[in-house]
Amino acid sequence: MTAAAVDRQQAHNPAPPEAAEDPYLEATVELLHDLLIGVARSRQPEIVPVIDEGLEGVDEDRDLLLRGLQTDGIWFQLLNIAEENAYTRQRRQIEAAAGSDQMAGSFDRVIGKAAAAGVPAEAVQGVLETARIGPVITAHPTEAKRVTVLEIHRRIYRLLVELESRRWTPREREARIAALRDEIDLLWLTGEIRLDRPTVEQEVAWGLHFFHETLFRGVPELYDKLEAALHRHYPEHGFEIPPFLQFGSWIGGDRDGNPFATNEVARDTLYRYRLASLRHYRQQVDELVQILSIASHSLDVPRSFLSALARQLDESGQGKKISDRNPGEVFRQYLVCIGLRLDTTITAAELRELPAKAKGYHSADALLADLRTVEQGLAEARCGSLAKTRVRPLRRRVEAFGFRTVSLDLRENTTVVNRTLRVLWSRMNSTPQAQAPEPGSDDWKRWLVSELTRPMSDLPEFEELPAEAAETFGLFRTVAGSKARLDRQAVGAFVLSMTQSAADVLGVYLLAKYAGLFSDAEGVETCTLPVVPLFETIEDLQRAPAIMRELHAVPVVRRSVRRQGGTQEVMIGYSDSNKDGGFLCANWELSKAQVKLTRLCETTGIPIAFFHGRGGSVSRGGAPAGRAIAAQPPDSVRGRLRLTEQGEVVSSKYANRGTAGFQLELIAASVLEHSLPAGGETKPAGNPEFDEAMEALSGMSYAAYRRLAEHPGLVTYYQAASPVEELVRLKMGSRPARRFGAASLDDLRAIPWVFGWSQNRHLIPGWFGVGTALASFLQVRGAAGERLLAAMFADSALFRLIVDEVEKTLLMVDLDIAGRYAKLVPDAQIRGEIFTMIEEEFHRTCAQVLRLTGETDLAVRFPNLRSRMTRRLPILGQVGREQVKLLKRYRGAKGKGGAKGKGGAGAKDFVPLLLSINCVSSGLGWTG
Repeated sequence: MTAAAVDRQQAHNPAPPEAAEDPYLEATVELLHDLLIGVARSRQPEIVPVIDEGLEGVDEDRDLLLRGLQTDGIWFQLLNIAEENAYTRQRRQIEAAAGSDQMAGSFDRVIGKAAAAGVPAEAVQGVLETARIGPVITAHPTEAKRVTVLEIHRRIYRLLVELESRRWTPREREARIAALRDEIDLLWLTGEIRLDRPTVEQEVAWGLHFFHETLFRGVPELYDKLEAALHRHYPEHGFEIPPFLQFGSWIGGDRDGNPFATNEVARDTLYRYRLASLRHYRQQVDELVQILSIASHSLDVPRSFLSALARQLDESGQGKKISDRNPGEVFRQYLVCIGLRLDTTITAAELRELPAKAKGYHSADALLADLRTVEQGLAEARCGSLAKTRVRPLRRRVEAFGFRTVSLDLRENTTVVNRTLRVLWSRMNSTPQAQAPEPGSDDWKRWLVSELTRPMSDLPEFEELPAEAAETFGLFRTVAGSKARLDRQAVGAFVLSMTQSAADVLGVYLLAKYAGLFSDAEGVETCTLPVVPLFETIEDLQRAPAIMRELHAVPVVRRSVRRQGGTQEVMIGYSDSNKDGGFLCANWELSKAQVKLTRLCETTGIPIAFFHGRGGSVSRGGAPAGRAIAAQPPDSVRGRLRLTEQGEVVSSKYANRGTAGFQLELIAASVLEHSLPAGGETKPAGNPEFDEAMEALSGMSYAAYRRLAEHPGLVTYYQAASPVEELVRLKMGSRPARRFGAASLDDLRAIPWVFGWSQNRHLIPGWFGVGTALASFLQVRGAAGERLLAAMFADSALFRLIVDEVEKTLLMVDLDIAGRYAKLVPDAQIRGEIFTMIEEEFHRTCAQVLRLTGETDLAVRFPNLRSRMTRRLPILGQVGREQVKLLKRYRGAKGKGGAKGKGGAGAKDFVPLLLSINCVSSGLGWTG
């Protein structure tokens, strides 16, 4: 048996003893593997030996290679589903055996700890009333899977859940296994590579898929869990649970680098989100009409409800028809009236209009009032249980999703905003654009402040603007036009990428003023559009406190923030800061920025809430949510947290109800725990000794990382030793290709930066520099330093998180694949110098991490991860080796012009190459 075949068998066999598996998961993996083999045997028998033996030796048979890569990709998808199902099952078993208060990340545990610590019920209620938690769905980087594939995955997951039951007869069980095989067959027959780049509209449909499948139903269940925990631990207190969980989205509003996210697309997206919520409510009302067949003679219906019903019947214009169809069934009659009003509202939304006020709903508040009338009527008629279990879930959905589903954030780059303002300056001053003040200059800021304080008699008209300026200013006009016609929270905030000064933010305020987005006609009082500065690079994070202090000294900004709820949101970026300074340095600078910005509110009087721009990979902030929240600095959360859920992370968290429920509860419970005045585990206090050590480690790590980043041959190495250039051809998102052909590290965008290092198995952004930092620290401080690091590992949530995530990343590094990729670099000196740096730092980092943890092997402390990667790494290694060969042939043919020819070698290798890229992404669990 070849080494590849041994690797292959190990990938399908149970994990080693140190990562003992759940027998249920082992059996599920075996079942799915057998079914996949069965599908392969029936569709293409010659592929079965390739599945067993590996990809080596099939290079010359393009069809076998394609099918082999596709099969590996399908296998990774099936593994992800099996593991998700098994972990959900494990959580349920633990809860059933030990109780929900023993479940980490559960409301029951957090509220129980608070009660045991003596936190008053009033303090808990206070946190709930001010809490604002917002997962924000983004397609940046987008998930590679199509909605069609996601739907197949959902059906496979549900069949696995059904097969957990022991009630089936052998015949019934075989029928479900046959259905499972058919779904795997559909995966086999469904194309994975996009022939055309998806449109923004298709990405919107992708995002809405998760609301239809899990999130609309998951939010009421989340509140039920919280209510049960509160009642259990504070039985004497009646809590009010406000709709603190509200979803956001960037899909359709993120214009930064995406010319396809136009104003028309944004308008269309807002209505599509509106219609998604309205149609869901209509469906739910239909279900209630079917269920609530309560005859009025069976109970004492309150007079107030009958009066409200009479008004509804009269306003419907179909009162007699409704009464005759449902005689005596007063609650059913009322719900039929609600349904008719929703029908009118939906029709108007389809026409992009508002319904007639008496016939439809102008706002979600009106629908909420009607649902509360039904709830109260049922409760007063001694049907409180029906009100609670049937009507309240719908009411809570309407509270959470309104007539919008999500709040659409708008994002644009500072450079584009400032270019637009310079055009407007020229129009208003009748001066050539070249004479406008330079953005960032004192004259520029004086002009912005002067314009913001100048009363306007009418909104300015800017006609025949250049295309970019017309589109950018038009976005603000689009928002102004939508405010009166949509849910008041349909538009979320304007996120300003690459904020580098207070003037950058003031420029957005000025565009909002010119567009009519101020509360007063003269445009001097308050802006109605929240503006969120995004600090991304290390330098910008360091300047953020000074920028916000300067910004909050401007009266119109202070007034606007107060009008918008009293809290200034600030977004911090994990990707660019990591690319600038490496993993350890970026995490420390992010933490310091939050500490300084949190303290700033004590002097300005304006609280700051943080919006975390996280991605899927560890290097882009993709740490476990609960632990990442726990590692935030003290007082930096205060019940408020928004975070991006990007691309592949969305499907891994929210594709299925069990996982979605767990993730939502984990985020919400973690925020509450971090925000309660005293409860649960002791909150981390500032430790000057730890902070001083982190500053030293960060500086050492930064220096080591910059030695690599500033190597004159790094860009050459990176572009040759990764498939990042070929990412241009992978139709993964609506965005056009990122900048390639870069001359320096600054020219390389953060997402393809992570993508490239993941595909070539270097994974530089997740660990490089940490080994040198730890080794240098110990060399300087000796035994005292070792004791200090041990104390930090035990007691510092941030340092422990950094070490843990570095260790997990190191497990996925493959120096064999990395070395094969390095050989693609034509310059032997550059290749040798850089790969030697990487290889030495890798071994150094492994040694230092193991020294700190006291283990002999990587990730022994994470048995689930070890077992997951045991099933994946051998196959990923084979795919990686094949990818290098494909890339070498493709580039060679392309260099000779062969890739352009229809039958050239490059064209022959192109699709297998893209399949290999998809396969590695699926195996690792992220694209970037």
